Amino acid sequence: MQLRRADEGDLAAILRLLRELNPDDPALSIEVAVANWRVMLAQSGLAVYVVELNGDLVATCTLLVVPNLTRNARPYALIENVVTLSAHRGQGYARAVLQFALAQAWQANCYKVMLSTSARSEGVLEFYRRCGFVDGVKTGFVAVPS
Repeated sequence: MQLRRADEGDLAAILRLLRELNPDDPALSIEVAVANWRVMLAQSGLAVYVVELNGDLVATCTLLVVPNLTRNARPYALIENVVTLSAHRGQGYARAVLQFALAQAWQANCYKVMLSTSARSEGVLEFYRRCGFVDGVKTGFVAVPS
């Protein structure tokens, strides 16, 4: 197992992983996917981390480190799009990629890392707790376009 930052050549594998995260999302055209992937890779503070196993990407998450003017100018971070290929779940790959992302955030001197999930199953929530995330510390809100 190799933990690393994704690069331009990983787009097809990342799209495969994200299809398992949100199977109802419409498929992106290759032009839109490539354009957005390039923007993501060039975005300061944004990184997509992956678990590679025998040449295949089996898990991923995205970390965004945000500069800040509070907390003694320490940044904060957001983690999104945590997913493991269904055939590889329950083997520690999501935990490994999350721990890798958290280590990067702590190295960047973040004072907190936030993660939100739409999952309601106690198993998923307990997984995030075991990975070091604490619920009930803050109240989260989400706005979506109407």
